[in-house]
Amino acid sequence: FITAYLLPTVTVSNLETAIMVAIVLALLNFFIKPILLLFALPLNLATMGLFTLVINGLLVYLTPLFVPQFQVADLGAAIIFSIVLSIVSWFLYLFV
Repeated sequence: FITAYLLPTVTVSNLETAIMVAIVLALLNFFIKPILLLFALPLNLATMGLFTLVINGLLVYLTPLFVPQFQVADLGAAIIFSIVLSIVSWFLYLFV
């Protein structure tokens, strides 16, 4: 919810939608991300791991298919969203 507030290209209608987005992202990260990382291993090696940002952005970009109240403008916005989400999560983890 905080990350969507910081980025104007990503919209979340309410807190319940943000919780649904978190659940869907967790499921996508658990089931789909390992498969994508395996197929993208040569690209990941060539870019020294930076292609993982694109994979994270792709998963964020796929999330509105499952949660229609969550909107992402484009793949670039999804990649930026995943970077900001990582920073916000790290920052909140410092206080827990």
